[in-house]
Amino acid sequence: MSEKQSVAPHANGRNAAFWMPLFLAWLLALLATAGALFLGEVMGKAPCVLCWYQRIAMFPLVLVLGMGLFGSDARSVRYALPLAGVGWSIAAYHLLVFWGVVSEGLVPCGKGLSCADADVQVAGAVPIPLLSLAAFTGILVALWVARARART
Repeated sequence: MSEKQSVAPHANGRNAAFWMPLFLAWLLALLATAGALFLGEVMGKAPCVLCWYQRIAMFPLVLVLGMGLFGSDARSVRYALPLAGVGWSIAAYHLLVFWGVVSEGLVPCGKGLSCADADVQVAGAVPIPLLSLAAFTGILVALWVARARART
């Protein structure tokens, strides 16, 4: 192994260092999607408007990253980064609404549930927007690592 090549490739020549952070990003997206579906369908917590927007950004990540893993395709990072970035922005805004930093007059909530309602908490303590923000943050970090490793 030469000094320039710091990671061992797979048997088929694909870079293992790129695959692992991409797998981590896919796993986080899968767990967040399963958690959102569990909260909505099993626990009966109806999502607010901002939660729906976050779902729109999170759910396709499972497919995009899964297809990228299947083919070890570095281009999947290029498609996943904008989705994760938009989802992160919406989750951060939702958390600011929940904490009262942004007034509810600026929230796109309509006739449905309030985006700042106490019902958007898990176990009465952890806000769902905080969980979403953590998931998007983890996905973004893993995608940046995968992107950096794919370039080497």
